[in-house]
Amino acid sequence: MRYLLVLLAFTLWADNWPGWRGPTANGISAEKGFPAEWSPTKNVAWKTPIPGRGRSSPIVWGDRVFLTADIDGDILPGAKPPIHLLEGKEFLHPDSQGANRAHQLVLLSLDRKTGRILWQKTAYSGQVYDDRHKAGSYAAPTPITDGRSIFAYFGSEGLFAFDYDGKLLWTFKPGPIKTIGMGPGTSPILDGDRLLLQCDNSEEKKSYVIALDKKTGKTLWRVDRPVNITWNTPLLVNGALLTAATEKVIAYDPKTGKQLWEAPGIKGNAVPSPVSGNGIAVVSAGYPDKYAYAVGAGGKVLWTYAKGTAYVPSPIFYGPYVYLMTDKGLLTCIEAASGAVVYEGKRPPIPATFLSSPVAYDGKILITSEDGDSFVMQAGPDHKVLATNSIGEPVLSSPALSKGMLFIRGKDHLFAIATP
Repeated sequence: MRYLLVLLAFTLWADNWPGWRGPTANGISAEKGFPAEWSPTKNVAWKTPIPGRGRSSPIVWGDRVFLTADIDGDILPGAKPPIHLLEGKEFLHPDSQGANRAHQLVLLSLDRKTGRILWQKTAYSGQVYDDRHKAGSYAAPTPITDGRSIFAYFGSEGLFAFDYDGKLLWTFKPGPIKTIGMGPGTSPILDGDRLLLQCDNSEEKKSYVIALDKKTGKTLWRVDRPVNITWNTPLLVNGALLTAATEKVIAYDPKTGKQLWEAPGIKGNAVPSPVSGNGIAVVSAGYPDKYAYAVGAGGKVLWTYAKGTAYVPSPIFYGPYVYLMTDKGLLTCIEAASGAVVYEGKRPPIPATFLSSPVAYDGKILITSEDGDSFVMQAGPDHKVLATNSIGEPVLSSPALSKGMLFIRGKDHLFAIATP
């Protein structure tokens, strides 16, 4: 009986897209039957206007779709971000903005079949602590759900738990988190009844990782971290919580917070999230240095690769291969077990830039550019573009896949792509 309950829970999780990069947090769907082609007038089941701005991905559970948004408010006289230091000197990123005005941070629930907005709830409204990148959003972290509650994170402004009727259940305030004026990025993850959150800070000695009781929001454990700001999302792999930072890659016991092992840092800014498969994890960074490496049990480095990585998009681990992608969409395929390069630097058919991370399904890999063009490619050792599709709207978020439908968040709309 216990086995059947576990199997049922796994099946429910796998059929949905509950959080950042799906049921395994690796961007992979085990389903088939997704449309091969789409356009603004073809295979669009529905298209719903979404208020404000958001970089978070949609998540899907059953007949619901959830996503977050950041709605700009009025200028607040005297409001400004904290002072940031870089190498001991005051630093203001030229693309930082946002802390001088009020913001309304919201969670939306949509009907999966029709796209109708069922409710919109405000998690936070008012002044924000730090700036964000001009192309970013305070609604950049992707929410997560267990089928009963939705957990939405907005950086310094808080983590908020809602039920499926939109009732606020609890709130967790992580404290002021400096992001060098780039805004939040990391998404919460779930491990049983634990909600795990990486709260890294550009202010020295104020980073930490924390586990909360998902039912109450109470702290189960909290561990300080000797690292600087990260924007990526940690990953559960081989029974450990894997975190990747510039200075160190550290694995923790998700039940207790005890450090299990550590490995060398990823050298560059910690924006791409780790991926895993077959007991191997791959971590990467794309700026200022391009660098990726595979790590096995106990933190053993298996191989390294010093090109082909992205500043923002995460890699994808599909089958026996890891696919690295640059911000221009150039793909490199590496045999995960050995580190052997299968192919590298394969270009998309249209020159473009990418912020969205790839997804994989049914022997295919999908990458979507900022222009809203999606390139469907054959997975495996031979690089082949199978189709080029577009929603006709800029895309800055990663897609979600569930029950034959592909959900793409454009600049102004959420699109559901499905075969009639």
